[in-house]
Amino acid sequence: MAPAPSPEDFLLAEPDALSDVQLDAYYMDGLDEDQRLPHRLEPNSPAPPQALRALGVLSWRLNPDTPEGAQKLAAIRRVRNYTYEDTINVSPATLPGYDEKIKTFFEEHIHTDEEIRFVLEGSGYFDVRDLEDRWIRIHVKKGDMLVLPEGIYHRFTLDTSNHIKALRLFIGDPVWTPLNRPQETHPSREKYTSSFPIAV
Repeated sequence: MAPAPSPEDFLLAEPDALSDVQLDAYYMDGLDEDQRLPHRLEPNSPAPPQALRALGVLSWRLNPDTPEGAQKLAAIRRVRNYTYEDTINVSPATLPGYDEKIKTFFEEHIHTDEEIRFVLEGSGYFDVRDLEDRWIRIHVKKGDMLVLPEGIYHRFTLDTSNHIKALRLFIGDPVWTPLNRPQETHPSREKYTSSFPIAV
């Protein structure tokens, strides 16, 4: 049995304070061109850290190449009970069935558990729906750790670098099955909307 988290673990595992969040997040345009392009509105319309936190999206900035980063990641795992990990390497050269997988990742969907990613190399985009059903695009890069809550509508794509390597964490046995929208009556979606009421 893993040791219980220490008081220091709880301090280290706190998500970044809103004033410290460095994520590049913004509201998207509605254009259908290449999904790997930034798709910023003109002029740009940033989504502030408060907007992401209001959706239940948590983030940390960690350096995966330092002992301090490793210590913080270990504390996050203990406090949040992430007992499973693996690494996914997404690029045309490294992911079997790349073209089909990328299409699947970019279909709007929910999961029945949190989605946790820690970027080790490369970069990409997580898109999440806000409470008014608008898309917010989050550009994740090396050192970004993101937790999307159970039941949030989201999708993922690479950017034009065409490569991301990320650590995937999970509580218990992993379940990667995406549930494509609509899922309004699914228990995970109902749990999300009761925690984060949707604008009507």
